[in-house]
Amino acid sequence: MKKNKGFTLIELLIVMSVIAILISIALPSFRGMQTEARKTKAQGDTRTLQIAIESYYSDHGNMYPAETNYQTTLTGSAIQILTNILYDPFGSTSTTTYSYSLSTHDPTTSKYYIIYSVGPAGNGTAAVNATGQITATNDAIWISNGHL
Repeated sequence: MKKNKGFTLIELLIVMSVIAILISIALPSFRGMQTEARKTKAQGDTRTLQIAIESYYSDHGNMYPAETNYQTTLTGSAIQILTNILYDPFGSTSTTTYSYSLSTHDPTTSKYYIIYSVGPAGNGTAAVNATGQITATNDAIWISNGHL
């Protein structure tokens, strides 16, 4: 009697089933790791932006950059503070920048600012008022010179 050295159809199906089960277990944890990596990137980027804004403040007569196109101001000022614009990894497009707002919307009188990412849900917001009080919604990732 001649012995067959190949795999049977049932053995192949069992191996494929085991591989499919392992992939279905690993995929959700991989997506979770991607979200955690984006959160870490957003936290690092907001810290970088905070340092850049504080540098701008000390170099421009104790005045924060205006809210509109603030990153362009930081990359294009006479003393270049940032080398490139930073984008929110949770933004609706790949060119969505981090949000930035001042407590009084006037860079000459504002004492407080906030920089934030919309967060994993994509709809987080944050604001700072004239007394430095911060309000943040959903899972926004933010940094500020104000207080909770």
